[in-house]
Amino acid sequence: MVNRALCITLVGGIVFVLAGTLIGQQAPVGYDDTPMQPSGRWRIHDGARPQPRVVKPGDPGPMRPAPAPQDAIVLVGSGDDRSAWQMMDGSPVTWAMSNGVLSTGKGFIRTRAEFTDVQLHVEFATPKEVKGDSQGRGNSGVFLGGKFEIQVLDSYQNRTYSDGSAAAMYGQYPPLVNASRPPGEWQAYDVVYKAPRFTAGATLESPAVVTVFHNGIVVHHATPFWGPTQHKKIDPYVPETAKGPLSLQDHGNPVRYRNIWIRALKGYDE
Repeated sequence: MVNRALCITLVGGIVFVLAGTLIGQQAPVGYDDTPMQPSGRWRIHDGARPQPRVVKPGDPGPMRPAPAPQDAIVLVGSGDDRSAWQMMDGSPVTWAMSNGVLSTGKGFIRTRAEFTDVQLHVEFATPKEVKGDSQGRGNSGVFLGGKFEIQVLDSYQNRTYSDGSAAAMYGQYPPLVNASRPPGEWQAYDVVYKAPRFTAGATLESPAVVTVFHNGIVVHHATPFWGPTQHKKIDPYVPETAKGPLSLQDHGNPVRYRNIWIRALKGYDE
């Protein structure tokens, strides 16, 4: 998500400072003027919140694409087919795709189909050449139901606010550990998502819940979202969040995606 952090650039021994609105901000890794989270312990994007412990993924070699199960809907496969996707306004996708690799472009994209409970597999890679830091480095996002973000970021030796690091439930929970691979390497999220439920009177019955594996390591375990994710705030639940698309974020950083597939989850005996 957007972070208008202080940017300091050293050129020829001269320091240039470019700033947005920085009042109360602990640039470039967090804020001290945002609302408190519902837990009452930390602020949203709190710069003082501890960083996730680094854990190296078990497989040291290049990650091979994980084959989709028989009943999965393949959203990004081995070819150049982008027909499962559209821009947020319903127009054709403008993100480039070549040899099964989808590259971020201008604007968010979303699936044409909408989902409730799903199993999701997403592979991504941030640029091998490191540019920027904190939230300005390999930033994108995977939005479940179009509203609940699992952050995509280059978090390899890159400090940022912990609830905005790679695999974070953005603005709510950091990952249990930092399982990031080095820049340029393919990484994977495996997600089990349960959509929120509402009563007939539009009252929230149960929140959205997510379990996430980052490169084979569990980073969230049946954790509920406090509400739809946003920069510097948490939105309230509304009935429209009960179903939605899978969305991918343009944050102005080049990020590549491949091998994205999704399975609708049913109840027992269905």
